[in-house]
Amino acid sequence: MTDYLFAIGHHLIIFALFAVLVAELVKVQKPLDASDIRQFAALDAIYGAMAVSILVIGFCRAIFAAKGWDYYSHNLFFWLKLGTFAVIGLLSAPVTMKVLNWRKRAKSGDALVQAAELTSVRRLVAFELMLFPLLLAFAAAMARGFGGF
Repeated sequence: MTDYLFAIGHHLIIFALFAVLVAELVKVQKPLDASDIRQFAALDAIYGAMAVSILVIGFCRAIFAAKGWDYYSHNLFFWLKLGTFAVIGLLSAPVTMKVLNWRKRAKSGDALVQAAELTSVRRLVAFELMLFPLLLAFAAAMARGFGGF
């Protein structure tokens, strides 16, 4: 039952994280005003919390659930999945830095977000989304026992 509950939680949060990224991508399609900046900042905070939750639940699942750490730690696709998730996280760091800068500027009355900044953020978020199919492919391969060493 533990494995089942961890799996449900892990998958639900991953799909919710994907939805938050889609919402972020939609949000940066047009110029942002102060209200949009607050909304984007809230989305980014939710994204961060979900990413941490995915890691915590994922490692709990790998350590305490049915297959155990030995299975995952000796699987190439587990490490590829984890590496891809890390790349997605690294791509999100500049986005978060931009959002923090935008919030600071908005609080000082300068809520104007330059088009180049939006383009940069849009590209990063789009690239994060493009990496998600790799997560799914690696998870499916791992679950079927491929990649063991």
